[in-house]
Amino acid sequence: MDIVKIETEYFTLHRLAEGVYAAIAKPGKGAWSNAGVVDLGDELLVFDSFSTPSAARELKKQAEMISGKKVKYLINSHYHGDHVFGNQVFEDATIISTSLTNKWFREQNTIHDLQKEIEETKRYLHNLRNQIEKAVDIITKISLLNQYEEMCKVLEELPHLKTVLPSVIFEKSLVIHGSKRTVELHCLGGGHSPSDTFLYLPDDKIAFMGDIITEDLHLPIYNPKEFLIILENVIQMDVETIVPGHGKVGTLALSDTLMNYLSLLIKKVRDALQNNMSLSDFISDFIMPIEYANWKGVNGITRNLTTVYNFYAGKHE
Repeated sequence: MDIVKIETEYFTLHRLAEGVYAAIAKPGKGAWSNAGVVDLGDELLVFDSFSTPSAARELKKQAEMISGKKVKYLINSHYHGDHVFGNQVFEDATIISTSLTNKWFREQNTIHDLQKEIEETKRYLHNLRNQIEKAVDIITKISLLNQYEEMCKVLEELPHLKTVLPSVIFEKSLVIHGSKRTVELHCLGGGHSPSDTFLYLPDDKIAFMGDIITEDLHLPIYNPKEFLIILENVIQMDVETIVPGHGKVGTLALSDTLMNYLSLLIKKVRDALQNNMSLSDFISDFIMPIEYANWKGVNGITRNLTTVYNFYAGKHE
């Protein structure tokens, strides 16, 4: 069956190569992040599981319907909920992550008191509504509205949400051999989160990047130095097609854009520290380059300026 594109309530499934699909999330519908499906020959591999079990169920259904095969592996790129809250749908598969992702997943995502979690989420949504009403900047308003819509979907499914942790752990790399295709998992460190895994298909020259690469988004930075090193390694690989964690399918140009963004932030921070500027003065004096003016993100560039400043202020380089 030669399907080029399938529309669902939660995502659009794009055929990238024979047996390789990118599931691109539709805004505010409960998928939130992108995912991937890879036909290994006798079974399927899925990369990331979306932010709600409902979206994950649709992903599994579509994947198995197109291929006539069962999902054997699920990869968790990192621990953030928008990439792993659908894990329970793949409970009968082998779920794979790094040990650090497994640790953070267990510590940050386990729900100990459901009612408390529901109340906290409702308060968060109430706060978001207030921010949306007060927002003047259109990009900020759109970003807040998307966050609100996605978190509403998570709230709906909280009563049925079950934490399902990875069962197979790797550290830096893992190769999975299928009868039809070999895939590689790589973790070169932590840039967006403490541990970021991406999936590389060497024969197809396709990479599913998780949130190591996103499109037009001020994605949160965990470690700016490591983030840049990871991207420098990625651009050396033989990759033609990039599936970002958020945004449309693209090329390595997405990596170049993000590297330029990180390099700019790092340079500006180092200059500020050299001139003994305080964080508040640095942020208030920062002029947004026009190429990033329309990038989305709930906290815009401010959170990343703060993260990078604090990171380098604590270093002695």
